[in-house]
Amino acid sequence: MLLSKQTLGSIPENKNLAIPAKNYFNLPEKVLQFGTGVLLRGLPDYFIDKANKQGLFNGRVVLIKSTAAGSADEFNKQDGLYTLCVKGIENDKLVEENSINASISRVLSASSEWEKILDCAGDPNIEIVISNTTEVGLDLVRESIHESPPSSYPAKLLAILYKRYKAFNGDKDKGMVIIPTELIPDNGKKLSAVLKELSVYNNLESLFINWLETSNHFCSSLVDRIVPGKLPADKQKQAEKEFGYEDGLMIMSESYRLWAIEASDKKVREIVSFSKADEGVIIAPDIFIFRELKLRLLNGAHTYSCGLAHLAGFRLVKDAMSDPQFSNYITGLMMQEIVPAITGNGITREMAIDFSMKVLDRFRNPYIEHAWLSITLQYSSKMKMRNVPTLLKYYQQHQTVPAYMALGYAAHILFMRCKKNKDGKYEGVSNDSAYIINDDHAEIYSQRCENLTTENFVHETLADQSLWGYDLSELPGFEKAVLGNIQLLMREGVVAAINRTIL
Repeated sequence: MLLSKQTLGSIPENKNLAIPAKNYFNLPEKVLQFGTGVLLRGLPDYFIDKANKQGLFNGRVVLIKSTAAGSADEFNKQDGLYTLCVKGIENDKLVEENSINASISRVLSASSEWEKILDCAGDPNIEIVISNTTEVGLDLVRESIHESPPSSYPAKLLAILYKRYKAFNGDKDKGMVIIPTELIPDNGKKLSAVLKELSVYNNLESLFINWLETSNHFCSSLVDRIVPGKLPADKQKQAEKEFGYEDGLMIMSESYRLWAIEASDKKVREIVSFSKADEGVIIAPDIFIFRELKLRLLNGAHTYSCGLAHLAGFRLVKDAMSDPQFSNYITGLMMQEIVPAITGNGITREMAIDFSMKVLDRFRNPYIEHAWLSITLQYSSKMKMRNVPTLLKYYQQHQTVPAYMALGYAAHILFMRCKKNKDGKYEGVSNDSAYIINDDHAEIYSQRCENLTTENFVHETLADQSLWGYDLSELPGFEKAVLGNIQLLMREGVVAAINRTIL
C-alpha cells in the first residue's frame, strides 16, 4: 500500500507515528516554496506541519520545482505526503519521532506550469515565500522577468511579486514575507538588493519598486538541521513494515532544529504564526548570535577536527565521538578555547556552553552517517572563514598558544600535503590509503610539499595572507607549536599528539 491521501485512512494506528487528520486537507495554501530538497522538507515544512497539527498556522505549501531536472511524479503519486523520521540525542538520551507530513498541497513545475505559479500571486491567502536554491541561486542574472519562466530564482520571484502588485493594484497590505534559507550571511538583504537591481534592469515602474521595498518583508534567516535524506535501505524496509505502507519520499533528520528568522515587524510574527508551534523557530531583530554560535562551535569544531580525525582513521563523526580520547579533544577544543574566544558581543559564556553541549549531542548521534572526508571539502577556505577569527580572538584575550587549535592547524597542514595524480586530481596519503583533496588551493599546498622542507612548508603556509587574511606566523609561539605537532603526528601518530594536547 503506497502512502497517499486515499490510503491514509487504512494505515493502522501506531503510537509511534503521528497521522494528519482528514480536515487537514481543507486548509488553504499560504506558502510558496522554491525547492523540493530534503532540508526544506525536514525543517520549514516540519514546523508548518507541526503547527497545523496543533491548529496554529492552518495553511499548506505550494512546492515549486524550479529546475527541469527530475520529476514531480513521486510527489503527485503520494499527494505530497511523506514520512519524516526524527532520530537523535538530546541531553544524552535517544530521541525518536515519526510523523506523516501533510504540509504540501501540490507541486508545480516552473518549466511546464509557470502560469499556474503566477496565478498563486493573486491568492490573498498566500503571504509567505521560502527558498533554498543553493548559494549561487541568489546571484543576480540580468534577464527579462517576462519569460515563461525566467531562468534564475530572483527573476522568478520578481515576476511573481510584480504579478501580485498588479493583481491587488499596489495595495500596500498585500506584500509578502520572503524568507530565503540559502546558507549565506544576510541572505534576505542580498535577495532584496538583487530584486531591486533586477527591477531597474526590467524598467519596472517606480511605484512598483517602492511597493517592493516598503510593503514586502525580506527576512534573513539561518537554518540548522542535519537532514541526510533517505534512510538506509534496511531501515526503510523496517519502517515501512512497522507503519504499514510504502513511502518513496520518506526521509530522516536529526532531532536538533533551528530556524532563526531576522525580523522586527509585528506583522511578520503574525503571518509566520507557525513559529508558535516549536521553540526551534526563533524570530528576532538580529540573528547574529545564532549565526556566530553555529559558525564557530558547530562548523568551526568540525573544521578544526576533520583533518585530525581522518589522519586517525575515523571515517564518520559518530565513530570519532565514540572514542573517549578523540571526544575529549573535541570537547576541550570547544569548551576551553572556542567558547572563551566568542564570549562577548551578546554571547554569554552560559549561552555558548549550552550550545556546545547540544553540538556534542549532535556529533554523537548514532543515526547520522556524517563523513569526515566530506567536511574537508574546500578545507582551507573553511579554516579561514570559520576558525581564523576565533584563533585571533583567543590570542587577543590570552596572548598564549591555544593548544587544541594548534593541533587542529597542524592536522590541516599535514592532511593538505598532496601530489597531483595521473587524473589531474590532488591526492594525499594517510594510513597507507590515498584520498582526494577537493580544495581550490590544493595546488599551492602541492607545490610547497614538493619543493620545501617541513619547516619551510609550515612557515610559508602560516604566513600566507592570501590563504588566511593574516600572517599567522606572527602569532607568538603558534608556528613553533604547529610545527611541533606536525613532527609528533608524523613520528608517533594522532594518539600521542592528542595525549600531549589534552594533558
